[in-house]
Amino acid sequence: MSPSIKNIPRRQAIPILYTRGTHYDVGYDVGRTFAALIKNFLQLSGPLNDTYLPLYNTDEGRKVYNETLESVKKSFPQYIRELEGTADGAQVEFHKLFLLHMDEILPVAVEGKNSINQPIGCSTVCVNEPDCEILAHTEDALSEVLNHYYFVSAHIISDSPQGKYNVTEERFTSLCYAGHLPGYTMNYNHHGLVFSINTLSANKLYSGKTPRHFITRALLSAENFVQAQQILRDNGVGAADGCSINMTFLKQDGDRLFHNAEMGPAERDQSQLNILTASPGEHIVHANMYLRLPVPEVNGLIIDSSVERMKTFKSFHAPKTLNDVIRMLGDQSAKEHTVFREKDAKDVVKTVCVGIFDCRKRTWSLYSDNPKFNAPLMVMPLVIKD
Repeated sequence: MSPSIKNIPRRQAIPILYTRGTHYDVGYDVGRTFAALIKNFLQLSGPLNDTYLPLYNTDEGRKVYNETLESVKKSFPQYIRELEGTADGAQVEFHKLFLLHMDEILPVAVEGKNSINQPIGCSTVCVNEPDCEILAHTEDALSEVLNHYYFVSAHIISDSPQGKYNVTEERFTSLCYAGHLPGYTMNYNHHGLVFSINTLSANKLYSGKTPRHFITRALLSAENFVQAQQILRDNGVGAADGCSINMTFLKQDGDRLFHNAEMGPAERDQSQLNILTASPGEHIVHANMYLRLPVPEVNGLIIDSSVERMKTFKSFHAPKTLNDVIRMLGDQSAKEHTVFREKDAKDVVKTVCVGIFDCRKRTWSLYSDNPKFNAPLMVMPLVIKD
């Protein structure tokens, strides 16, 4: 980490880029627009500089990197072009961005252990009541992510079908970490898919499979729940690592349904998948541990934090209103691992923002601070295709 680059205290600001073009064009515009944030983040990122890059410079690490890159190129060449565009636009090295998307695949595949023993992850609450249909999410990350995120609202049109699902058009808005592809935090697309992600840490990850970040990037193209499941299963390859996806479709027929999909690394040629559905009158709460899918997990702070946050959620009555959700996601009562994470400047993990999708009003509110005590920084309409 460069001694000249330091993060600054929490800012009440979030930029947004509207962009249209090919995958490369959109990636380039993202990189060019947010070059300063991306370069700062690459210098600040402890996992990248302390673990991923040193492993990348070993023979075994480079082998895992190349196997995974080649696998993604076969399934999703358009998203590699998009990431190449971001690297070119920001004038940074592509391999550093791809290593961020591989996340813990490299240390686990090479060394057999997770390199980040921190209480990372996010919390999500879905409420399905007659007058309250909400998907709400805390974005919790290593403290260097604070102030290093932005919105990308993109319309991608291709001359020919792209990737394994033959996609010709994508239109979405996504909250992105600096230098990362859209899809891995909070998102919605013009088909009415709304979703958020909780990182899950399986203890065995795989080289040559699809990193979860590329699977969730592909999810931004999904037109319906059947397609979403197909993308998550990733038949023929499967996920290299795991995550939890909380989602709903605004245009679905019949009752509102919320789904939580737990995705596990592919032991063979497709992701492990378990889906829970919340019908009217029900709710879903998820953090950063597997609740249903029998996937062996890492030991450490990510699990300790999830257990304590879930215990906090269980201390509340079943959420039925927006205020119930705000009280839950803004809670700081736990002794060690609070839901909203903000103690002092020494925090290793912070809640960098909170998002609330209101499916009835079709709005997305983003809070850059604790929603219990602050108004949203912005409220964005969800623009859905007719």
